[in-house]
Amino acid sequence: MTFHRDVVPGIHWLEHAHTNQYIVEDRDRLVLVDCGLPRSHQPLVRAIRELGRDTDAVSDLIITHGHFDHVGTARRLAREWRIPVHVHRDDAWLTSHPYRYAHQNATRFGVPLRHPRSLPLLGRMAVAGAFTVRGVDHMDVTSFGDNAVLPGGAQVVPTPGHTYGHVSLHFPLRDAVIAGDALVTLDPYTAATGPRMIAGSATADLDRNRASLDALAATEAKSLLPGHGVPWHHGVDVAVARARETSG
Repeated sequence: MTFHRDVVPGIHWLEHAHTNQYIVEDRDRLVLVDCGLPRSHQPLVRAIRELGRDTDAVSDLIITHGHFDHVGTARRLAREWRIPVHVHRDDAWLTSHPYRYAHQNATRFGVPLRHPRSLPLLGRMAVAGAFTVRGVDHMDVTSFGDNAVLPGGAQVVPTPGHTYGHVSLHFPLRDAVIAGDALVTLDPYTAATGPRMIAGSATADLDRNRASLDALAATEAKSLLPGHGVPWHHGVDVAVARARETSG
């Protein structure tokens, strides 16, 4: 577990098993963005308490996309903490069925063998419960559209490609974007680092993902907070340019 307070002002970064979650301060409430894998629950509780708060301060959970490593504790949080789970309408079904995702690379299971440095990363994700995620009950899902403004002042930036309903979240007052897996600084499937798109073994449409990078750059934000890897504070436009170089 890695926990950094105020990775940008008012947004805190929790990393567990190479998967990131963010805690956004919203006046006297806390808003979660993504919720890791099943065994990320206790690290999340510890992080909230390190902020001097308790779990009853959490008002909402926003999911950038419906993959298993981003909805791992969502079902539990919705039921035990009684919070809504916000997800784009095009990923609402996937959030309830987080292993049934589209992927462009038909030979995805061979990717780790071609990139053996990824095996320790994927192993840690497996230990954290990567194969035991239960989807969110559809009754707990609150869907939103492309132009929504969500709790915590999050402005939705549609970034489809990694999944068909993938979104990023722009926080203009904090000069930051939570990018989910539209653009990461660590690809768990190859162990490659630096700004990049995730491999086709876990991405529905690489061309759409590449096109969505324009929407990220258009925010002109300073900081990019990815779903995997370390935050980037050198301009989202620079991160997008680097990602284009690595993805061709």
